[in-house]
Amino acid sequence: MRRFSYLLLCLCFNSIYAQSVKYQKIYIQGKALTNANEYHRLDTVNYPNIPSEVKRLLTHPTGLFVSFKTNSEVISAKWCVTDKKVSLNMTAIANKGLDLYIKRNGKWQFAGVGKPSKTCSEDKIVENMDNSEKECLLYLPIWDEVKELQIGVARDAFIEELPNPFQKRILIYGSSIVHGASASRSGMPYPARLSRSTGLNFINLGLSGAAKMEYPVADMVAGITADAYILDCVPNSSPEEIKERTAYLVTSIRNKQATAPIIIVQSIIREHGYWNKNVGNRVKAQNEQIAKEFNTLQKQGLKNLYFITADDLLGKEHDATVDGTHPNDLGFDKMIEKLQPAILEILTKHGIYSASNK
Repeated sequence: MRRFSYLLLCLCFNSIYAQSVKYQKIYIQGKALTNANEYHRLDTVNYPNIPSEVKRLLTHPTGLFVSFKTNSEVISAKWCVTDKKVSLNMTAIANKGLDLYIKRNGKWQFAGVGKPSKTCSEDKIVENMDNSEKECLLYLPIWDEVKELQIGVARDAFIEELPNPFQKRILIYGSSIVHGASASRSGMPYPARLSRSTGLNFINLGLSGAAKMEYPVADMVAGITADAYILDCVPNSSPEEIKERTAYLVTSIRNKQATAPIIIVQSIIREHGYWNKNVGNRVKAQNEQIAKEFNTLQKQGLKNLYFITADDLLGKEHDATVDGTHPNDLGFDKMIEKLQPAILEILTKHGIYSASNK
């Protein structure tokens, strides 16, 4: 009898909650290109020659978001993902959940998460707020394909789509670290954090384990119009692949984008490489090779090409990763400390960034 009463109470609560919230779809932003599937970063049908794993990873909406304003006292979401297991080095919230920010005193401030409970979830992200107008930014999951997303607000409140709050287009092509492993929430990978802190639109083209500069992928990257390009793909590429493919990737971009700055980033120094000599030696060889390729391209006269070294990318504390490779939130803090001033100096030089972007 008690169990029946409890179930009845839950059903009544859910019914009351459903009646108090209205849902609608909001346009997905943050993509490199507009494509048929709004939850995919790129329409891979247009790139038949790229590797199958790259195609699969481009279905992950890492870096994609919705932007809206509302005076609602509650913000909820309904969304569907796949039934794939959560990755071992990810939180379920980052892997399959949602991450909400609300602008406060001109800055984006964390407001709540959408906690995944099953393939299709419904969750109150934040409640008991005042009824003032709020500018909101909600990030989609990092590591799973999204099938559907709706935003819920109180029935007596308004909700209105907003344009992309970020200016220009800075494309970041990179490895699982760019993709977002192992941030705690989907708004915490360094491209998303750079956008919120600078006001610039950093587009996430992270491909976990698959950013290897293959020629068809290089053609794909070069074909995406952007104001600047950041190449953080060294961690996935062997020294041999770096030697063979870097020049093609860089010159392909330059042939399509005549003056856009191209910024090459060395691989992070993997923490377990201090002990595992095979790992340490491989990263050393990767970083030495990418430095050689950069110097060769510079000697050949390629303009507006820049280089960021691995020094202190993860700080000096040796506590900045989840598994020896992928940054935790502290690790992304350290990366931003190194990357943001270096990138902004370059972008300012090219008239892409000024303090007014914020």
